[in-house]
Amino acid sequence: MSPIRAAVLALTATLLTGPASSAAAPAPSTAAPTAAPVIDQNFADPDVLQVGRTYYAYATNSDGRTIKWATSTDLTTWTVQPSDALPTLGAWADTDWSFPPGGVGDRGVWAPEVFATGPRSFVMWYTAHDRASGKQCIGAATATSPGGPFTPRDTALVCTPEIGGAIDASSYTEHGRRYILWKNDGNCCAQDTWLRLQQVSADGLRRTGAETPLIKQNKPFEGTLVEAPTLVKHGSAYVLFYSANFFGNDSYISSYATSERLRGPYTKADAPLMTTDKFAGAIRGPGGQDIVTGPDGKNRIVFHGWDPTYTYRAMYTRRLDWLGNRPVVEGAKIRYEAEDASFTRANARYATGGASNGVVVGGIDFPDSRVTFTVTVPRAGTYRLFTRFANGSDAGAASHTLTVNGVTAGAVDYPVTGWDNWQTSERTVTLKAGTNTLAYAKGANYAEIDAIDVA
Repeated sequence: MSPIRAAVLALTATLLTGPASSAAAPAPSTAAPTAAPVIDQNFADPDVLQVGRTYYAYATNSDGRTIKWATSTDLTTWTVQPSDALPTLGAWADTDWSFPPGGVGDRGVWAPEVFATGPRSFVMWYTAHDRASGKQCIGAATATSPGGPFTPRDTALVCTPEIGGAIDASSYTEHGRRYILWKNDGNCCAQDTWLRLQQVSADGLRRTGAETPLIKQNKPFEGTLVEAPTLVKHGSAYVLFYSANFFGNDSYISSYATSERLRGPYTKADAPLMTTDKFAGAIRGPGGQDIVTGPDGKNRIVFHGWDPTYTYRAMYTRRLDWLGNRPVVEGAKIRYEAEDASFTRANARYATGGASNGVVVGGIDFPDSRVTFTVTVPRAGTYRLFTRFANGSDAGAASHTLTVNGVTAGAVDYPVTGWDNWQTSERTVTLKAGTNTLAYAKGANYAEIDAIDVA
């Protein structure tokens, strides 16, 4: 807890506040990322494999295909292939079962993972409905080319009906060893959901060694479940990406946890990495993520999101940057709370009306009032700045003057909202790579600041 936040907890008085004016925002120097999907059709839970210069993406069943697949050379322009990568399921799987919440034609064949074990040897892990137990389990299939067709094994690779079943397999390798990560599907039957890790044989067809539970649902934004694990090594840190909450609407999110050791313990991020709100509603329910290296050698995060009618989940890709061991997704907001900023001749107070963290900064009423945020970004360029504010000034519209890294950057303008009615004012700012300071000072009339988001 910061000293400022600790001090706020002792506050009992409510102080109203004031804002600022000035010139227009600087013109953008780089374009904001488009919100358009790269595959604008049902392509949920994408997994991406690179073979030579070609990327292969695989997705949950839809459109009459057990596993859909597509190809690309740049991760931007994709060709969805007409064939089924997995035309038949293993003998253990119930081919007649359906999963209505997943949409028309969803037979519960989900979240494929494909990896190479040799130049002409490929393995697919997939989720399907186990005929014997009535729960989801993970099967394996093999092929001599990345497009298949994959031939399924007769028995399941992971089947744990006593803890709800098993779904969402993914692969991780290091030091010549391969590991499987998966989720026990406990939310099917009022149990905890754990993301688990276990070593597998070199061919990926047999589990060996000890099974280790890594994380379970315990954050408010996770709802009743965590799922869709993706593990990468960044520097010396293990970064475990995962999805959480209900997949069928805006609640679905992606987040991450880090550890110094493969088997943990893992420490979760305080806030999710991708949410509907972090994309300002342009991408809905982002999740089912995978991490891949682009043609330029930079990381990309590939994931799905709902279309505007919530009929299908399209595939998106975004650049993935790093601030130390912290991942940053291009176009996704990073929040900075006003009460954690440095402020002078201003006051923190408890607030209602849905204020972020329930605390805001007001009393920005004097010529020397300042609220200064320290903002860190991975790359220099133009960013969107979202200021959460409330303006109850009787005189009308209000503003704060904005200074970026000591240089006057115009105004942040606020229409009248009334006090404790938190709304967002958006503009652009030009930031340098690394640490930046954004200072708000009094402008016209009076307003309070709840938080800022940078994307």
